[in-house]
Order: sequence, then structure tokens, then C-alpha cells
Amino acid sequence: MKKKIPSIEQSMQAKGYSRRDFLYFCGVAAAAAGLSTTSLGQVVKAFETKPRPPVVWLHFQECTCCSESFIRSTHPIVADIIFDTLSLDYTETLMAPAGHQAEKSRDDTIKNNQGKYILLVEGSVPLGNPGFCMIGGKSAEQILKDAAAGAAAVVAWGSCASHGCVQSAKPNPTQATPIHKIIGKPVINVPGCPPIAEVMTAIVTHVLLFGKIPELDSQGRPKEFYSRRVHDTCYRRPYYDAGLFVESWDDDAARKGYCLYKMGCRGPVTYNACAVTKWNGNLSYPIQSGHGCIGCSEAGFWDNGPFYQHLGAFPGFGIESTADKVGTVATVATVGGIALHAITSNIRKQKLIRENMEESVTVHPFKGEGGADVEAAEAAKPEETKGGDE
Repeated sequence: MKKKIPSIEQSMQAKGYSRRDFLYFCGVAAAAAGLSTTSLGQVVKAFETKPRPPVVWLHFQECTCCSESFIRSTHPIVADIIFDTLSLDYTETLMAPAGHQAEKSRDDTIKNNQGKYILLVEGSVPLGNPGFCMIGGKSAEQILKDAAAGAAAVVAWGSCASHGCVQSAKPNPTQATPIHKIIGKPVINVPGCPPIAEVMTAIVTHVLLFGKIPELDSQGRPKEFYSRRVHDTCYRRPYYDAGLFVESWDDDAARKGYCLYKMGCRGPVTYNACAVTKWNGNLSYPIQSGHGCIGCSEAGFWDNGPFYQHLGAFPGFGIESTADKVGTVATVATVGGIALHAITSNIRKQKLIRENMEESVTVHPFKGEGGADVEAAEAAKPEETKGGDE
């Protein structure tokens, strides 16, 4: 008789967690998935009844930064995810077994859980030559196809798996290819170099709770986290609208935190949740730390350099712009002119403001800065000397 797999709650109880601990964990999971408090009952019911889903995490051409980001998740913490929510049966970075034992764990998980396991993929696949990336005598392409065939959901972690990232940068010697171009089924693309930890855990939680992939945009990215540009939610956006830009990394504008567009910031063309979710437990993100966005969640960002040279044009204005609305070359070309015009207008507006301020100083001298004394002296002059020679 086949052994019954315990539910998530039962697994937590077996480890000594109380009911209160379980409910707290459900609340954190619901928040991570972007659900409201009214959905908490649905989360509790799912965790009470659903077993921990088996997970296979593959690594190909990558630097493991996605795994590094994942294990730094704070809401919920990665220990709760790995030991209580998921059954992480295969991941070369975190698992204890190695060699043939590791390979057997992966193969057994795939064989015994057809249509039930979640496949997480980190890294691009080289199609130029199978020898560029081989694990256990098998090519990366073959391992991917075998694992994806019976997966309930496939998630491409990071820009390597989603777009090819640095491996596919020109001239792309290995013919590095993203996952969705190799397998014949839907893929949840979670780009970023690396992606945000809480975004990663939220997507896994969504698949676990609802048993389906989240709503995706035209590029296969979850709309919940990739529907807005970094530019639209950036706290420096008001400075951009006012035409106040950093011109040099050591100028006064940089110290005041003005817009980094002229320093090469790719926020206006990058779709991600960096400015909202942030990093390291909602502590900060690159722009807040003083460096412009390099657009690491966009396809081909390595070839869009140099990073410290500002863009000539970029699409869309206003927070109403989404990845689905702004995605074609025609749109970029059309709206790019509007963007340049807006920048010019902002600079002109800034100049007018400064000129008006100078005029106001001349016509209405500042009190307390010598202005009152000047007015008094002018009034005390003899009538024939006022106004000079006429």
C-alpha cells in the first residue's frame, strides 16, 4: 500500500510547530503571494490539506546568484520554505547527496511524481555544443527536456534562464538559449540578475496554493511583479519630472539624491518590483543606494551598454504604462520622441524657474540679507541723485 504523504500542516506539527505557529506561517505565506487578509482562510485550508509538493531545481549556465538570492528570503524565511512548505528533492547547491546519489534522487522524483512536481531552472542552456554544459554524462538540453516533460509547472529563475543573460551576450559563443525556447510548455519567467528573493518565494507559494501558474504578461513574466517600470515607482521620479538630474557622481545633485537618468539609469525601460519590494528584507535597492538601474531584468541588457551613458529615448510616460502596452519597436520609436521632448521641456522649465528666482531677487530684495538696508538707503538719497543720470 502506497504511503500517504502528510500535508504541510502535518509536516510542521511533526517538527514541533504549534497551531499558532502554523497560522502565523500561513499569514506570512499569504502576504508573500500578495493576497489580502480575506484570503487567509483559503491559505490555511490549502496548507491543512495539500501535501508538500516535490521540487526539482536544475542548474545550467549560471553563477548561482538566483540560489543566493532565494536563501536570503525574509518573508517567509527560506528554512520554512525548504523544510515545511516544499519537498526540495534535488538542487545541486543545497542538497547533501552528490554524484550518483544526487542523480538518483532527481530521477526518482521525476519518475514517481509525474504531473505533480515543480521544476525550477537556473541558468541558460548551450545549444552550440552539448559539451559546453554536461552533468552526469548528460547534456543540459537533455536533462531539461526530461525534467520538463512531467512537471506541473516550470519556473525560469533569473535572466540566464529567462533571456540568456551574460552567456547570450554578443557574440554568444555557446549559443546560450533561454528555457522557454527549448521546451514545449508554458514557462514562468522570473528575470533579474538575480531576481528578488521575496518575488521568488511568492511565485512558488502561488503555484502551491492555487495549483496553477500566475497571470503572465506577453513575455511570460508574472504581472504582479513585472507590470510596472522601476521608473514609475522610483522615489526619485519627482526629480525627473522637475528636470533635476545628477550630472556627475560627485556633484551636489548626487548628494541631494536627484534623478540618475543622465548617469545611465535604465529604470525608464525596466520592468521589475525593485522600488516596491526592494532587497535584503525591504531595506534598499540599487537606485536608493546611489547607483542607477542597469536593467538586469530585461532581455539583452548586457548588450545595451555602456551602463553609464544615458538612453537616447525610452517608451511610455506615466504609471499607466505596462509591459503589455509598451513592447513593440514601433511603440518605442513613436514614444521615444515624446520622451526626448519631455526631457527638454523639463530642462527648460528648470531654467525658467531659476530665471524667475533671479528676477524676484532683483525686484524684491530678500529681507534679512541686506535687502531692507538697501531700500532704506535708496529712500534716504536726495531727490536729484535718485535714479542716476537721466
